[in-house]
Amino acid sequence: MRDELAMQRAMALAETVRRLAPPNPWVGCVLLRDGEMVGEGATAAPGGPHAEITALSQAGTRAHGATAVVTLEPCSHHGRTGPCVDALVAAGVARVVVGIEDPDPQVSGRGVAALRTAGIVVDVGAEAAAVTGHLAPYLHHRSTGRPYVVGKLAMSLDGRVLAGDGSPRWITGNEARADAHDLRAESQAIVIGSGTALADHPSLTVRDARPPQPAQPPWRVLVDRRGRVPAQGPLFDASLAPTLVLTSETAEPSTVDAWLGAGAKVERVPDLATGLEVLGRHGVLQAMVEGGPTLVDALFTAGLVDRFVVYLAPRVLGGEGIPAVSVPATLRTIGARPVGNDVRLDYLPAAEDR
Repeated sequence: MRDELAMQRAMALAETVRRLAPPNPWVGCVLLRDGEMVGEGATAAPGGPHAEITALSQAGTRAHGATAVVTLEPCSHHGRTGPCVDALVAAGVARVVVGIEDPDPQVSGRGVAALRTAGIVVDVGAEAAAVTGHLAPYLHHRSTGRPYVVGKLAMSLDGRVLAGDGSPRWITGNEARADAHDLRAESQAIVIGSGTALADHPSLTVRDARPPQPAQPPWRVLVDRRGRVPAQGPLFDASLAPTLVLTSETAEPSTVDAWLGAGAKVERVPDLATGLEVLGRHGVLQAMVEGGPTLVDALFTAGLVDRFVVYLAPRVLGGEGIPAVSVPATLRTIGARPVGNDVRLDYLPAAEDR
């Protein structure tokens, strides 16, 4: 098996643990000896074995003289588990093929250097572009301290998110809504604004996603600068998932006390960027924003949207409907596919908007 094919297999393995590994990166590893695969693994939930350890355990003595193909640079520091570099050296691996180096300051080239010091041949860059895209939320978090923000909207063909009379509540079909729950399951936080909270009384839980379920339920994050949302309803039911409120100094102390009394965590922040940094400190690698046009507009204005997902319904709601986005933005299409009777469109911000 060639390095590129082995790396593609390693990425496929990593994808199976994307919802389980955070706040650690989802990593895959394949061990090759004489061109044949002798072991493979993917990162377990925090505290469990890393991809390299699982692959080495599966290979046993066949790991000696083998090539390890791993999506992300092996760690060389002690965390919840021991360094993967030490395990690779102890197993007698002869060569390591790395997709990309890890930008985490605790790693950042140290793993590659340690392997080479031990006499192991290391090649970096196999399928690097694909691995970079695959690990985009983790890489963004480690580089900026903020989560990778995925904005999501469902809208009609004429760019409306809601009819003028406020009905119907659902624009898209069941398949699109289930697909959006897959996005929730891949995120460690689901973010809404006060308007959406007051209008929809959402629970913001992962319900219809395909397995596996996330290792931990995503944070439900309410952005409520003025303290408009009462501490009631499913959003403040701590038995469903944890809730974090991002507010400002202008929020009434009595409202803040009510949120805290309901079991929510509350952070006063001056702006959205600082709020995202708070999420980053809570281990959120990807934040999905479902907050409606007002919040999405504010994020676009601040240049804080890293990916934009639109579910386009084959409906026309008319001129009285509420527009989806009202601020200028230039996007680059990276995907389009039917989801039931709707279409999912995926975008990245164009280079000139970054």
